[in-house]
Amino acid sequence: MKKKTIIGCVCITLATVVLLGFLQALLVPKYMTQSREGALIAEYYLEKEPDHDVLFVGDCEVYESFTPPTLWEEYGITSYIRGSAQQLAWHSYYLLEETLQRETPKIVVFNVLSLKYGAPQNEAYNRMTLDGMKWSSSKIDAIRASMTDEESFASYVFPLLRFHSRWKELGTEDFTYLFSRDKLSHNGYLMQTRVKGGKSDIEPSPLADYTLPETSMAYLDKMRALCEEKGVTLILIKAPTNDWKYHWYDEWDEQIITYAAENGVDYYNFIPLDDQIGIDWQTDTYDGGVHLNVYGAEKLTAYFGAILAEKHGLTDRSGDAELNALWQEKLDDYYAERNAANE
Repeated sequence: MKKKTIIGCVCITLATVVLLGFLQALLVPKYMTQSREGALIAEYYLEKEPDHDVLFVGDCEVYESFTPPTLWEEYGITSYIRGSAQQLAWHSYYLLEETLQRETPKIVVFNVLSLKYGAPQNEAYNRMTLDGMKWSSSKIDAIRASMTDEESFASYVFPLLRFHSRWKELGTEDFTYLFSRDKLSHNGYLMQTRVKGGKSDIEPSPLADYTLPETSMAYLDKMRALCEEKGVTLILIKAPTNDWKYHWYDEWDEQIITYAAENGVDYYNFIPLDDQIGIDWQTDTYDGGVHLNVYGAEKLTAYFGAILAEKHGLTDRSGDAELNALWQEKLDDYYAERNAANE
């Protein structure tokens, strides 16, 4: 083959790769102004602090219920939330597995709501967790555990295969954030400043079977075993909510209480403690009682922070000058967004 022909083939190949790379970057969702929770998983890799005292994993009930800046400001406890929308038990396990290869927190906190799901649910929510993960064996295993019947592994390797037809939906966001993204969260906390009160009086429908699925409970056990192996304390929680559509049944709660007792794990159900926490469902929720807004999340975080400090022995690290400087930047960003909502 002549030298000119070889050079021509190489140029065409490179041009094709660059074009496909550009198209993929353009067509994948950006999660900057819509479905912002889809940006959370990837933001973790930008974190400057290598180790956190507390790592949260779970669904929207962690990334909208706990504020790491509050934990630092009131208790000198460092934390990060690796949460994502409808994060199922296997998502949480593989995210935890990957994260514990990067750092070793003293405590891992897992929100138990997702244990009610025993099978993959929705590709869009899968994408919000999996696409943001860096490539590793944990991500590969997470994809395999999470795919619905309509999904393919190849589409996670090459997202262009999944989003090639999205050109019809392209908007300003896709071009503005083509090569870079804004930072949306505060150590994984996605702030909600709106106020829409509500207290549900609707009785939830009874279930035919209250048994939590074997699959999700098996992944909970894998999380517990992984934490034991790494010398990390696992804490189970149920965040407060007040909406019948996301009801946490007493029968489910009893199973978690039993599991925690049998395995030496602490479990805190915050639902019946809303008065003690100080939550007002008319002012501390942004969507009628389903999730907490920032005002409710700060109250819950302060309450839980006392438990972490007093019962679980986490010490105040605010005397560390380097950490203090880092977290002051985080606090400045946090209050800038919080206060902007009141202007």
